[in-house]
Amino acid sequence: MEAQAQGLLETEPLQGRDEDAVARADFSSMLSEEEKEELKTELVQLEDEITTLRQVLSAKEKHLVEIKQKLGMNLMNELKQNFSKSWHDMQTTTAYKKTHETLSHAGQKATAAFSNVGTAISRKFGDMRNSPTFKSFEERVETTVTSLKTKVGGTNHSGGSFEEVLNSTAHASAQSSAGGPRRDGAQELQC
Repeated sequence: MEAQAQGLLETEPLQGRDEDAVARADFSSMLSEEEKEELKTELVQLEDEITTLRQVLSAKEKHLVEIKQKLGMNLMNELKQNFSKSWHDMQTTTAYKKTHETLSHAGQKATAAFSNVGTAISRKFGDMRNSPTFKSFEERVETTVTSLKTKVGGTNHSGGSFEEVLNSTAHASAQSSAGGPRRDGAQELQC
């Protein structure tokens, strides 16, 4: 008999389906009329207490709002304070600290990488400028500039800088528009 009683008593907590079965069970048939009346009275008292507590809570919430208004505390200030506190709390977490440290380290590495890329590009441009192809191109430009200077009317054959060529061209252009010697169509520049 003891083995049979042991099998009937479960030591595990109720599972979801067990709770549903208990909720559907009708225990009213097991209660006497006197017990039913006591429970109904207790139910009414609990409902009244809950209503009273809700009213008290509502009155206290209104009083809280009044006090906050008198102190100059408004919803925006509270939100700011809550946000500041939450932000501070988050910053003190281990996860945030590790993430911040990792991102900071990654940013430093990215900065170093971009710096290295910039240095490499500068070096490549320097190498390109010293290459025979670029030198040849530079000589062609210089020859063209000298030729233009000669055709525009300058007698200076020193080669000059690009800025000097632009200045002499602007000067020649200003002379022709200011009533200087004009050339007819047959004497226009030819390259």
